[in-house]
Amino acid sequence: MLPRTTDDIANLFRYCRENGRHATFRAAGTSLNGQSQSDDILIDVRRHWYGAKVEDDGRRVRARPGMILGHVNAMLGRYGRRVGPDPASSHACTVGGVIANNSGGMRCTVRNDAYQTVSAMTFVTPSGAVIDTSAPDAEAAFERAEPDLAIGLLELRGQLLADRELADRVRRKYSIRNTHGYRLCALLDGETPLEIFRRLLVGSEGTLGFVAEAVIDTVPVPGVTSVAWIPVPTIDEAVGLVSGLVGLGASAVELMVAPALAAAGQAFAHTPSYWKTLNPKAAALLVEFGAEDMRALEVLQNKVVEFTSKANLIHPVEFTSVAEAVELAWHVREGLLGLIGKQRPQGSTLITEDVCFPPERLAQGARDIQELLGKHGFIPGVAGHAAHGNLHFTLVADFGDPKGHKRYAAFIEELVDLVVRKHDGSLKAEHGTGLNMAPFVESEWGAKATGMMWRLKELADPKGILGPNVILTRNAKLHLENLKSVPQIESVTDSSQCIECGFCEPVCPSRNVTMTPRQRIVLRREMARQSPGSPMLARLQEEYQYDGIETCAGDGTCAIACPIGINTGALIRELRAVETTPTADKVALRLAKNWSAVEKVSRASLSATHAFSALFGVKPLTALTGVARAVANPDLIPSVPGPMPRAARALRSTQRNVAAAVYFPACINRMFGRDPDGPASPSLPEAFVALSERAGMPLWIPPDVAGLCCSTPWKSKGYPQGHEFMAKSIADAMLRWSDGGKIPIVVDAASCTLGLSQDIASLLDAETKARYESLTIIDSIAWCHDLLPKLTIRRKLGRIAVHPTCSITHLELAGKLKQIATHLADEVEVPIGTTCCGTAGDRGLLHPELVVSATREVKAVLDAHPAEAYISANRTCEMGLRHATGRPYESFIFLLEELSRPEAG
Repeated sequence: MLPRTTDDIANLFRYCRENGRHATFRAAGTSLNGQSQSDDILIDVRRHWYGAKVEDDGRRVRARPGMILGHVNAMLGRYGRRVGPDPASSHACTVGGVIANNSGGMRCTVRNDAYQTVSAMTFVTPSGAVIDTSAPDAEAAFERAEPDLAIGLLELRGQLLADRELADRVRRKYSIRNTHGYRLCALLDGETPLEIFRRLLVGSEGTLGFVAEAVIDTVPVPGVTSVAWIPVPTIDEAVGLVSGLVGLGASAVELMVAPALAAAGQAFAHTPSYWKTLNPKAAALLVEFGAEDMRALEVLQNKVVEFTSKANLIHPVEFTSVAEAVELAWHVREGLLGLIGKQRPQGSTLITEDVCFPPERLAQGARDIQELLGKHGFIPGVAGHAAHGNLHFTLVADFGDPKGHKRYAAFIEELVDLVVRKHDGSLKAEHGTGLNMAPFVESEWGAKATGMMWRLKELADPKGILGPNVILTRNAKLHLENLKSVPQIESVTDSSQCIECGFCEPVCPSRNVTMTPRQRIVLRREMARQSPGSPMLARLQEEYQYDGIETCAGDGTCAIACPIGINTGALIRELRAVETTPTADKVALRLAKNWSAVEKVSRASLSATHAFSALFGVKPLTALTGVARAVANPDLIPSVPGPMPRAARALRSTQRNVAAAVYFPACINRMFGRDPDGPASPSLPEAFVALSERAGMPLWIPPDVAGLCCSTPWKSKGYPQGHEFMAKSIADAMLRWSDGGKIPIVVDAASCTLGLSQDIASLLDAETKARYESLTIIDSIAWCHDLLPKLTIRRKLGRIAVHPTCSITHLELAGKLKQIATHLADEVEVPIGTTCCGTAGDRGLLHPELVVSATREVKAVLDAHPAEAYISANRTCEMGLRHATGRPYESFIFLLEELSRPEAG
């Protein structure tokens, strides 16, 4: 279900109460502990619940449950603030999930978690009451709507206060991280029914009500930060340093053991060489320090070096503030899940768990966990937030094998005994109780405290409609039942190894209209579970055609976000190729062989479209194509979702003998000209040639570029013959133009640069491949970035918006594009939520709803804060952005050329 309002939620709750159904909420689903899984109604609170507003000069933020945490922090960045919780999944997890699980993270102290920093909220109770806790009459409204709940909460508070021993235990248990069971300390911290219930909703995993909006107090962000690794021979020695480092002001102290570091050393480039030879008993701390400025930070760093000089260091402590090195350090810390997920046996399940130990028990607890993992044949690697006593570990189990099932059951039983009885720790620290640990709440809390939790659930949700068995269960074997199988699917880029973490979802262009990469893989697995001829299989296959295949942009940015590196776009392209008929392949080959004619027809059509639109506007064209698409196939006939660009102007002659590089104008720039509401000239090739000549680096456009293409359109659509023909044709031409690679080749469209770099060589014979791979192919962004020192920027704009396309991201040129933009404007913004625009060549014209989905967040930012110019580096993407946002995006080259143009006279 995809509700949009609190009324929708209340109506769903009423339906469940009246029909004996139950509902489970799902936001991002990154916790992976079962709290967002259901065999009945699943309510998506991500798609239509996005949004946030910064208040009080950044000191607090008002956010909806579907708002991505990383986006909230990006909004707060200009104020030097962030929210307290900082889970490793912050780029994917949502505010709703963070509150529901009371998530922690590397830097999040107990006093800065959601329980402590959520100061107000609007929620819907299972009875359908909607309460805004910040309203003046909120207490009275709550007591009127939920009289039994209000009375029951005060009774439970009185019982807990009367039992001093239990009250002290509750306070002690929550002095460290604990998300196991309901948060009984709410009965101690809140004095009124509403204040108690507001606190109880934090960490309740959607089982007591729905949080529709929350007001969160924020925390300051240091001006500068640095990180360092502190490797020592044993876990004991590592843990022995933690309190001292925290005392010096460390914002994060992360523990990693030698086996994990050794694996990371093999998997990630540029990691320290000594990691590969560490003794298995060794450990290291990753520390982060922050300060207002570099001078203050250096003082802190010197104190740390002095403090650790007495330790038995395996390698000297070396701090770095270099962005790439800091990013690598955190990537190593966060990347273990992906390493294990990728390398696990096919068909096996990956389970991630976390526990928490009192600080004085951390070293022994870590050793005990390692020993227990090894005893049962699991990877003996642990990592975690040492400053908070919070350890994480990963289990790989084959539940299709009775031995694997038995091994897992035995491990969990011993884990409970170890954490609770031996160390008096928390069985769940920040991931939420979920389904996996629900059977063991009483083991940790005892009968009386657990009984109070059951009473809370009964008072808030008397019909039991929300999240049955999540947090509390009567089924002692719940964690061993209804375990999801992992059937094999197409193994394109390790698709079968997907752990369904959802990290890919925020970057997927179709996330707001059909499916995400995770969902595409989940449904392929469900199809694999179905027997041949199954009605369910037929239904899934029918709906998958549009939802899964036609609306996939195939951009591949999901692979960047995926901890395993799965490119679901490549999987979908493979499925498209399977669907390709011999007849369609021959037609595509014929088009490739006559691409020059296609270019001419396209320019003529655009000229006619421009003339028609000038007389009658664009709406009649949109209507006409809409009728044609309704009659025929919308995946074949393009739409006209908005103003179409002018036809491209003819290429001008350039000189070969003085050229610093060959210039290959992409076919999209030979067909599509400038925005219809802007100037017709200069064309992109004219501007690029003039700019390069101005910088003393003239370009030569070969006279025979017509009819040649990077071959990407044929590959992405699944036409192998056309792809191979065009790949060989462009390779031969580039070798000829560059005189065998003696001068570089510059390309003016990022998607074409990417295609030429990645999609050509594999189709060539060995000799041609070797020659082709020796070519220097440069994207226009990199070329112009290097021209900057040779140009004089005559004036600057106030504010420009930049859209790094998916190809720019894959080419790792987003930073350089932004650097160019900083020379052109005082303020440069890459709007929050910027992802692949979804245009994907012609896919945005075939399915304009895909572009609208991909740019929803970007449009909201630009509507609120318009810019003077809108730049990118791919013509079809700029067209899609124009249609979806209403903003005239064009190549950055136009603005760079204009602002560096010598004054007339």
